[in-house]
Amino acid sequence: MPAHLTTYPEYSLLIDRYDTWMFDCDGVLWHGDRLIEGAVEVLEILRKRGKRILFVTNNASKSRKSYKAKFDQLGVEASVEEIYGSAYASAVYISSVMKLPKDKKVYVIGMAGIEEELREEGVSFIGGTDPADCTLEPFSLSSFSLDPDVQAVLCGLDLSVNYTKLSKAFQYLTRNPGCQFLVTNEDSTFPSADGLLPGAGAISAPLRFALERDPISIGKPAKTMLDCIQAKVKFDPERTIMVGDRLNTDILFGQAGGLATLLVLTGITSKQDITGPNASPIVPDYVTQSIGDLRVVDGQ
Repeated sequence: MPAHLTTYPEYSLLIDRYDTWMFDCDGVLWHGDRLIEGAVEVLEILRKRGKRILFVTNNASKSRKSYKAKFDQLGVEASVEEIYGSAYASAVYISSVMKLPKDKKVYVIGMAGIEEELREEGVSFIGGTDPADCTLEPFSLSSFSLDPDVQAVLCGLDLSVNYTKLSKAFQYLTRNPGCQFLVTNEDSTFPSADGLLPGAGAISAPLRFALERDPISIGKPAKTMLDCIQAKVKFDPERTIMVGDRLNTDILFGQAGGLATLLVLTGITSKQDITGPNASPIVPDYVTQSIGDLRVVDGQ
């Protein structure tokens, strides 16, 4: 059973126990463009106590630089080097793990954040926000020209997903030998300011069904994301805690990496998901209602 935190001594002990704090963002620090009450104050408390803070998000719609602009807009202190998104991890995976040759390309189903991170890593791509692909015109194979240099399809959250993008991706994955099927993450939903919406996993689902093939997933809970962080930041897993709102991504990610886990109930997961008759087998180490609860250690 997880420890349900409610008192000053419990929160104080928690903060003292961990030196590195990894935070999911959507549903933990904010909902859309609305901050969760107390989030900024808690981050300030942790920084004053010398804690290292990292932001680990599956949201691939923004690059790290764009995410930094959102932090600034909401008044949350953060540097680009503290932000690890699945778009960034995907670009690093393609350039450093796959070692995609410079003359090869990636076909993107996704938004500008993915394109910016691929560009930063020197990875060539097509698709994405290209107006020719963002169309509701019927797709015709007779007018489609297969690019033989496409060696990977990368699929993330795409608010302009359409039949043309899915059809082109399907062609590359079935006709270009060795073409890799990659997804930034497999989140089924994501919490917007006004409620749940389909996530990146829902965008790639038609391809999985058509191909009868699972992709390589790079974001949480995959260890690829943690490897990406560990390549840049040195931390002791035993003194590190992952804070998230989703059991099957944030909490599983922490557990797979040997980290402690703190579940907040301001996002996807409800109390019934961890205590009810059909409780999830994924059990966090700690639970609190909101990240703002940690303000109690500073007398707030």
